[in-house]
Amino acid sequence: MDGRLSIACAGLGLIGGSFYKAAMAAGYDAVGLHHGEKADLSRFDVILVSMPPTAIEPWIRENCATFKEGAMVVDVCGVKRPLYEAFRLECMKTKWMFVGGHPMAGREVSGYANSTPDLFKGASMILTPYPYVGRGPLDMLERFFLSLGFGRVVLTTPERHDEMIAFTSQLCHIISSAYVREPLAQNHVGFSAGSFRDMVRVGAPDPVVWTELFLLNRDMLSDVLGRYIDRLAEFKSAIDSDDAARLMAALEEGLPAKREILRNSPNLR
Repeated sequence: MDGRLSIACAGLGLIGGSFYKAAMAAGYDAVGLHHGEKADLSRFDVILVSMPPTAIEPWIRENCATFKEGAMVVDVCGVKRPLYEAFRLECMKTKWMFVGGHPMAGREVSGYANSTPDLFKGASMILTPYPYVGRGPLDMLERFFLSLGFGRVVLTTPERHDEMIAFTSQLCHIISSAYVREPLAQNHVGFSAGSFRDMVRVGAPDPVVWTELFLLNRDMLSDVLGRYIDRLAEFKSAIDSDDAARLMAALEEGLPAKREILRNSPNLR
């Protein structure tokens, strides 16, 4: 950990508040800024922008004239392509560097009051840097994020990130939202266990933010959602036609995939 780094956390919801608290706990010179709060940003080495998706680009453009030379500006939005494209050419000419980021951590609640310094313990921090960002700045960011408790830092492209997040995160929120609207859900007491609890807890806690995220990633999300709906339709068709063989075949088809996922992901066991 480089204690000489100065950290600004702009936006103090669940994620931004947790970044601020984690940075303070790790001994950094850190400042937390509420969305819309004015501040002198000229001394900060790392600026983390944790705001609603459509607020990030305007905030950066409004404040970038005051950024320190060599400052690393990292957004933590759940979709990476729009901001990557927004600053692609501009950042080749600026004194500061922009790197897309996404912490793979969260809770089923939102807001600063629910933020915690250990939210990122063992989690992945995904970065989507431009090709011209050198190893020096990226190594510095990696050390910084690991010092906050992250278990790993993953470098990838915005396209790969958005494709995978459509499946591992956004689809899960949609499934949960649809699941809890079943009338039977209100009568679950005495009939539910871990599976029900996990399905309920995944649901998007902030409909405004998640609507923005879904639509920003609508092409990737629509593709994976369509494939999922097709697989559900297979099950329904087999059940409706009382076709035990086809139902069993559909269930068996998932077993090798499940075993492979668990083999490669010990943390899911």
